[in-house]
Amino acid sequence: MQQVGTVDHMAVYSREIVRRALELSSTAIILVYNHRSGDPAPSQADIGMTREVIDVAKAMGIVVHNHVTI
Repeated sequence: MQQVGTVDHMAVYSREIVRRALELSSTAIILVYNHRSGDPAPSQADIGMTREVIDVAKAMGIVVHNHVTI
């Protein structure tokens, strides 16, 4: 688990996700996010955050295999 949010917001920092992946010597990651509303459709903010994490991870040699919203 990387971060815990509130009922309607979660602060996600791509640098923290990638930092943890580097600590674990990961070469790939899968992001999993719980939409508390029950609607698994990603918001525009979710899509933007995923793209940012992909870009930062790629620069560090880490592949993002998937981003699963549950």
